[in-house]
Amino acid sequence: MADQIPLYPVRSAAAAAASHRRAAYYSAVGPGPGADRRGRYQLEDESAHLDEMPLMMSEEGFENDESDYHTLPRARITRRERGLEWFVCGGWKFLCTSCCDWLINVCQRKKELKARTVWLGCPEKCEEKHPRNSIKNQKYNVFTFIPGVLYEQFKFFLNLYFLVVSCSQFVPALKIGYLYTYWAPLGFVMAVTIAREAIDEFRRFQRDKEMNSQLYSKLTVRGKVQVKSSDIQVGDLIIVEKNQRIPSDMVFLRTSEKAGSCFIRTDQLDGETDWKLKVAVSCTQRLPALGDLFSISAYVYAQKPQLDIHSFEGTFTRDDSDPPIHESLSIENTLWASTIVASGTVIGVVIYTGKETRSVMNTSNPKNKVGLLDLELNQLTKALFLALVVLSVVMVTLQGFAGPWYRNLFRFLLLFSYIIPISLRVNLDMGKAAYGWMIMKDENIPGTVVRTSTIPEELGRLVYLLTDKTVTKAKALYSPARTLTQNEMVFKRLHLGTVSYGTDTMDEIQSHVLNSYLQVHSQTSGHNPSSAPLRRSQSSTPKVKKSVSSRIHEAVKAIALCHNVTPVYEARTGITGETEFAEADQDFSDENRTYQASSPDEVALVRWTESVGLTLVSRDLASMQLKTPSGQVLTYCILQMFPFTSESKRMGIIVRDEATAEITFYMKGADVAMSTIVQYNDWLEEECGNMAREGLRTLVVAKRTLTEEQYQDFESRYSQAKLSIHDRTLKVAAVVESLEREMELLCLTGVEDQLQADVRPTLEMLRNAGIKIWMLTGDKLETATCIAKSSHLVSRTQDIHIFRPVTNRGEAHLELNAFRRKHDCALVISGDSLEVCLRYYEHELVELACQCPAVVCCRCSPTQKAHIVTLLRQHTRKRTCAIGDGGNDVSMIQAADCGIGIEGKEGKQASLAADFSITQFRHIGRLLMVHGRNSYKRSAALGQFVMHRGLIISTMQAVFSSVFYFASVPLYQGFLMVGYATIYTMFPVFSLVLDQDVKPEMAILYPELYKDLTKGRSLSFKTFLIWVLISIYQGGILMYGALLLFEAEFVHVVAISFTALILTELLMVALTIRTWHWLMVVAEFLSLGCYVASLAFLNEYFGIGRVSFGAFLDVAFITTVTFLWKVSAITVVSCLPLYVLKYLKRKLSPPSYSKLSS
Repeated sequence: MADQIPLYPVRSAAAAAASHRRAAYYSAVGPGPGADRRGRYQLEDESAHLDEMPLMMSEEGFENDESDYHTLPRARITRRERGLEWFVCGGWKFLCTSCCDWLINVCQRKKELKARTVWLGCPEKCEEKHPRNSIKNQKYNVFTFIPGVLYEQFKFFLNLYFLVVSCSQFVPALKIGYLYTYWAPLGFVMAVTIAREAIDEFRRFQRDKEMNSQLYSKLTVRGKVQVKSSDIQVGDLIIVEKNQRIPSDMVFLRTSEKAGSCFIRTDQLDGETDWKLKVAVSCTQRLPALGDLFSISAYVYAQKPQLDIHSFEGTFTRDDSDPPIHESLSIENTLWASTIVASGTVIGVVIYTGKETRSVMNTSNPKNKVGLLDLELNQLTKALFLALVVLSVVMVTLQGFAGPWYRNLFRFLLLFSYIIPISLRVNLDMGKAAYGWMIMKDENIPGTVVRTSTIPEELGRLVYLLTDKTVTKAKALYSPARTLTQNEMVFKRLHLGTVSYGTDTMDEIQSHVLNSYLQVHSQTSGHNPSSAPLRRSQSSTPKVKKSVSSRIHEAVKAIALCHNVTPVYEARTGITGETEFAEADQDFSDENRTYQASSPDEVALVRWTESVGLTLVSRDLASMQLKTPSGQVLTYCILQMFPFTSESKRMGIIVRDEATAEITFYMKGADVAMSTIVQYNDWLEEECGNMAREGLRTLVVAKRTLTEEQYQDFESRYSQAKLSIHDRTLKVAAVVESLEREMELLCLTGVEDQLQADVRPTLEMLRNAGIKIWMLTGDKLETATCIAKSSHLVSRTQDIHIFRPVTNRGEAHLELNAFRRKHDCALVISGDSLEVCLRYYEHELVELACQCPAVVCCRCSPTQKAHIVTLLRQHTRKRTCAIGDGGNDVSMIQAADCGIGIEGKEGKQASLAADFSITQFRHIGRLLMVHGRNSYKRSAALGQFVMHRGLIISTMQAVFSSVFYFASVPLYQGFLMVGYATIYTMFPVFSLVLDQDVKPEMAILYPELYKDLTKGRSLSFKTFLIWVLISIYQGGILMYGALLLFEAEFVHVVAISFTALILTELLMVALTIRTWHWLMVVAEFLSLGCYVASLAFLNEYFGIGRVSFGAFLDVAFITTVTFLWKVSAITVVSCLPLYVLKYLKRKLSPPSYSKLSS
């Protein structure tokens, strides 16, 4: 049972792998001698093996059971028999790929990553060679392009088959036609494919070149010089301006900000939209001028490059001072590549470049994506090849094995080679190009770009959509916004216990704040220092019931003080052209002030206090200043700061009012953390629940007034705790918690993260279409949960199971048991817990998560996002789509079957690596429901129709050969066969790419139509078999009809049968089309006209056999009534029954789309 599972870690990886291999082998051999060996194995190693068993679901919970072991994909893969069947079905490809990978690994062995010493401004002192600092999204280079493209094409059985057939025509004994009839189509296919790949690769090259050519200022002994991003080296001193992308991983040395710190935006790296505060190395920040960086001898010791973007260990050493200066470096002193400088100008020393940067290491290599439709058609071509071989063997058998029968066998294989039409790949590739053109020309989704033109049909087969919370979009040319959210927090609610204020009553709060500060100002106008002790003594008197005005005043002041927000004033250009910064103590104008913080919630709160009259005008590491409605500036000294952590879920600050010397401890945080800290109340829990149901992000604000003696006692204990060597974190937390007792509850705030337009309807449309939506974000758990609720990713009535943090196998086991007992609830899980569960219970977690209506994964790293996508593909075998905007989403986008990037002001990295690029999240609805659906249905119809075109002529060839004693003589020769696959039928068949079963408006209004596509009913073995039967019927009618009606002149058989064949194909196109387009009509008549005109010029090709028995087609015969009625009769018999069947099916069992169109 579940409680009997050992909770200690599993054995070594080697032992576990060996155990799995033994278990799979003994399972495969079945009863017999292997059974006894298996039984002995279980008796000898049962206890150890039990610990490696996955969990089995039962009524009581999870159990260890060996029967469930074999349900895992890895067990199924191990049990495959490595026989001839495996080799034929794809084993040869596996072996070739393995050999190629081995050769690549041998030729391109990865250099071992090592720690490094980097001297400031001296790249030449680097002991080892480091990679170039370039971005590369290209799949090939100059030397691998042609071999790579040819390999990607000839790994498909269809193309490989025609290559072999074409090469066989160089053998005289096997030659049955002209070389151009085989090599021309194959060459055309390869030329189109290479041209398409070359265009896509060139576009990727141009985009990479644009990023690598961005100019940066490099500091040298001679001053500033401009260098390209790709020319930056380890050890360079790089200057990065505000709103500029950081080109490489650097250690932060200096900034133009007085405080010695700056903010950066990391949404392109980790998905978090909160700005991060970075601190410059104090030794270099104190230098008088930039040039002094070259007058000192200093170096940075950096750890070896690694994936973790949230940690860094290093040291800064200046060895020319006495004594040498040593400073420890942490993540606060780093500037990672692909982040954006949000404030000031920064100077850093480069420590990692190119593929050693954190952003690139968290990005997987691009791969060549193959659509599911292409794989399905590849399987069908294998079935056609099997039919081809069987038919050829039957013909040779009936002919007899006398003489060189093997030569006749190969000739029949070549005669029936049109069963697998070479034009299939041409038509599909041209269709894909047409779909891409239609997508980019759609005025309803402007700015959409198709970057990979080989998988538009994937948009119509999606089951899982994995999206980041925030994805930049461009409504105008440079206006940033977001996918699910705009990441613009808006203050919505203030609750004081007995009264609540919303957006429509904020003017009352403003009035109360104004009156409060006017009264205080009048009372303190004659203030003298001797009155300060009196007010401090009054503050310690027993509390009395306060008025609403005073409560509002205290709540607003607490919100204006308890935060980590810094006001920054926009730069202006001086006379010399140099950038000047308006310091806070010089310019308090509201026009050029912006707020920067690590949390958008705090910015929203500070903006709100500004709107009601209390404005934050200045802040540094030691103090902050507030401006009252009357214009008075209040100064507060910052005594202590307790930053927010995911463990504590709260932040605090201790400030001293310089005017009154009053010391106050303010704190705010999540309700679960603050409920046990504040004084007893009867409204907090209820109001938090009400705001959460509205999708608001709540914060509880409280305060505690401290005397000077209380603070001095706290400071001494706090300083002593920080100097501890052992258990420093625990001791510091214990000291802080001594203050967090019986705090006065001031207010409850509610902030809303505004959604982008039409997010909720789009998500509802996707759910109705049968698409399951997973949100993978780097944000905190609380943030992700609020966004899931407000965006209606999780309905308000739906339960949410928050996966408890787990650190080992036992905890993961218990939490999975608890999660399994939940029904119809959304799952919220953190990246750390996800990593533990995937390590031990991968299959079980994915299986349970796939049953949830929605899944939210928070605090996910880029590699975890890609891992989740890969797991979904492997375990569900369903098509996945990943959508993102930043560099942290590139791996996820490339791992998915279909990647969509949102391009905006800063969201270019995801767009460059994606298969499709859009500008707004709501565009994905039309992209999938209209273009994805049409692309899949059109390609399915086009592929099967092209196969039908090859099957019908091969059937006619088989009938012809069987009538003439199984002679291996071609029925149609030369230009007739080339024309049949091109000008005679290509335009009408290709016009199927314009067909649609319902109008775009109906497809969007009824997204349930999309759900049918995920079942693959448009292209399956059932539909393929129907087309095979149609081809056999029509081919037999056409050939036997021509043989019965040719009368005395046998030479007319070819003319009658071929003309009837062309007319039949044109009528079959008309039968397949559901919505007519004027180009379809033009294609039908144009093809018919080309055929009629060719009768007069290609009459010599209408003979029988290569010599034609000395007879050519009589041109006058095609104008006679006899020719016309014979052709018409054969055509009607071949097509009329199919029209009748289609009519009856539409009346008796109409498809869902026909009900809407009618």
